[in-house]
Amino acid sequence: MSSTSTPIQAIRLAPNDHVAVARFALSAGQVLVLGEVTVTLLADIPAGHKFAVVPVATGETVLKYGQPIGVATADILPGAHVHTQNLGMSTSHQQHAVGQAYQATVPAVESRTFDGYVRPSGRVGTRNYIGVVSSVNCSATVCRHIADGLNATVMQQFPNVDGVVAITHGSGCGMSGDGEGLVLLQRTLRGYANHPNFAGVLLIGLGCEVNQIAPLVENLDARDPGMVATLTIQDVGGTRDTIAKGKELIMAMLAQANQMQRQAVPLSHLLVGLQCGGSDGYSGISANPALGAAADALVRLGGTAILSETPEIYGAEHLLTSRAASPAVADKLMQRLQWWESYTASHGGDLDNNPSPGNKEGGITTILEKSLGAVAKGGSSGVMAVYEYAQTVQQQGLVFMDTPGYDPVSATGQVAGGANLICFTTGRGSTYGCKPTPSLKLATNTAMFSHMELDMDFNCGTIVDGTQSIEQAGAAILELMIQTASGLRTKSEENGLGDNEFLPWQLGAVM
Repeated sequence: MSSTSTPIQAIRLAPNDHVAVARFALSAGQVLVLGEVTVTLLADIPAGHKFAVVPVATGETVLKYGQPIGVATADILPGAHVHTQNLGMSTSHQQHAVGQAYQATVPAVESRTFDGYVRPSGRVGTRNYIGVVSSVNCSATVCRHIADGLNATVMQQFPNVDGVVAITHGSGCGMSGDGEGLVLLQRTLRGYANHPNFAGVLLIGLGCEVNQIAPLVENLDARDPGMVATLTIQDVGGTRDTIAKGKELIMAMLAQANQMQRQAVPLSHLLVGLQCGGSDGYSGISANPALGAAADALVRLGGTAILSETPEIYGAEHLLTSRAASPAVADKLMQRLQWWESYTASHGGDLDNNPSPGNKEGGITTILEKSLGAVAKGGSSGVMAVYEYAQTVQQQGLVFMDTPGYDPVSATGQVAGGANLICFTTGRGSTYGCKPTPSLKLATNTAMFSHMELDMDFNCGTIVDGTQSIEQAGAAILELMIQTASGLRTKSEENGLGDNEFLPWQLGAVM
């Protein structure tokens, strides 16, 4: 785009859309030409928000992305601001035939590699940490003392180790000994203890908790001798002795981990968790489809992309079931959505409560609109499998993991499932870090990227600006994925973020 060309003021995403999206703040009275349609704005339109380009009658379905995003709750004139005052949730969902859009992935002709840490299990890490994992909140402070003490004093002796990470949480006791909550917590902790980004792990319990250490270490992946250890505070003799003993055990692990070297491995060993948070009206236009293009390229190269956040595909699930590799995959996805409908109803809520105040301030009105943008992160590849929260992902290609929409809980499940890289789109400015897995932040708009450049890894706002296509941005994101998996530090890593984001999904009664 030349410096003398007239900037594009708004974007109509599909020819039959009732609305267009403002590229930047627009004023009442402005006259916009959108293809064959000329619109005079009747109100000020904030950046990222919608305005009508054709008349919409009360009760009529409103289209964006060529898909329903809700129904008009009042008559809407061309040029009117379309948001919560005149757009409501639709009670009906789109339906597509299961698998009608599924196409088997055609592998890329070229092969690509990244430089990772090959573990004895055959899995590959993108980072080389030591983990200190608490079985219960009662051992969390001890775990943090061990990690913080070593990070502050000895890490300069081990330049090939990224650090010591304390994986702590607020649960582990006061819960049923055989309920869903315990199963979920144990699966999540075991996933972290097994994670290839940990060269070694030390698991620490109090001793009397419901979530005992012994079941956590059963069936762990193979590790080098001395790279898995356990301690219980009551057996060792208290907190001070446990901290001292824990540091001693980890010092031995650090010496071994420091000898490990990166080596070239196929991209089939790269598992990328797809996340979005702090979404805005640009998310479904720029960063999410660009990440989808990168995910498609990764899948063609043999890698795995994990789409999640089940409440944030609500209303757009037909776009996934139509790409399901089998009826069983589609059926499992629908079962999880039905579970969520029942779950939210039992707590007096509904899934349309999902868009946050920040989402709405950024231009998103309904969960249908948010979901259509969120699903774009998954690109166009076939959906090969559906996993429950924190289950180990073994199927290559695009897969779905059932998680809440709350970003830290969702990403925790993906990492427990094996994600060794997170790609996180944001329009409002999420600063999410995710030790032991690096987290790339992809900005949806140039204004926010410039304002928070020290936290953002990539600017997808170029798509909205008209200086880069979705395909070009997707190709650049893939290259950034490969570089990051090979050791390039993310902005969150440079800023020392990611030590407090482990947040397992808690279900069941606290007693």
